[in-house]
Amino acid sequence: MDLWTHISDAIFNATGEKIQAERGAVGGGCINQAMRVQGEKRDFFVKLNSAQHGDMFDAEAMGLQELAASKTLRVPLAICWGVTGRDAYLVLEYLSFGRSGSGVELGRQLAAMHRVTQDNFGWRRGNTIGSTPQDNTPDKDWIRFWRERRLGYQLALAARNGHGGELQRQGEQLMARFDALFDGYRPQPSLLHGDLWSGNYGYMADGSPVVFDPAVYFGDREADLAMTELFGGFGADFYAAYAEAWPLDAGYRVRKTLYNLYHVLNHLNLFGGGYHGQSASMIKRLLAELG
Repeated sequence: MDLWTHISDAIFNATGEKIQAERGAVGGGCINQAMRVQGEKRDFFVKLNSAQHGDMFDAEAMGLQELAASKTLRVPLAICWGVTGRDAYLVLEYLSFGRSGSGVELGRQLAAMHRVTQDNFGWRRGNTIGSTPQDNTPDKDWIRFWRERRLGYQLALAARNGHGGELQRQGEQLMARFDALFDGYRPQPSLLHGDLWSGNYGYMADGSPVVFDPAVYFGDREADLAMTELFGGFGADFYAAYAEAWPLDAGYRVRKTLYNLYHVLNHLNLFGGGYHGQSASMIKRLLAELG
């Protein structure tokens, strides 16, 4: 059975709807191939990758289900997913986006999502940040979780990728000292999108917000807010609405650099280039804050 026959059968088994032969490529990011497939009554969004990425798609589908269960921000419905032959696939509902929407609603709904909590930091399974494995083994200690499963992992991966020297020496200093950034602050395990940059949200035609491509886990809500500032694309109305719904601690001003360092190191490990200098600069800034 070829790939598209398999996907067609999987969609029919999940929805009772047959797909048409026509399909067209759409933007799917820098990791996956993405297609828009016409169904009898609606369209579907299909992500494709090699079979070795089947677990990545399984984790993404489960993450979307976790976010949907919060009944806060809208996410695309995960229809079906799996592996056939050399290929992995994930089928989502196809959403048509408008040109603009309500940053106020996005801020309010994100704050509501962050109020969904559990006992431990982490999640019930590992997933990926981009294509990099993300260890979500549960832990009650947030500082230990961030040191071992986030920052430490990326620094060790950077060393294996040839980014050693001063980056590693100063990174080790930061790892040993960043506890001080949490003096008087104890975050709760909030439901996080995990990869909340401007390319992973949009607005429906009625202006209502949608988020997608998550890297879900439970962690400090500041980590989600920090990433919204990393590459821009979120307006002042979004931040004002979030702060009105749930004000941020004063220490966020410094901790956001710690949280974004994880993502910049991940970009270094995925893409190399100028992210080495940016990572080193962020580490130096944090060490200067620590005195």
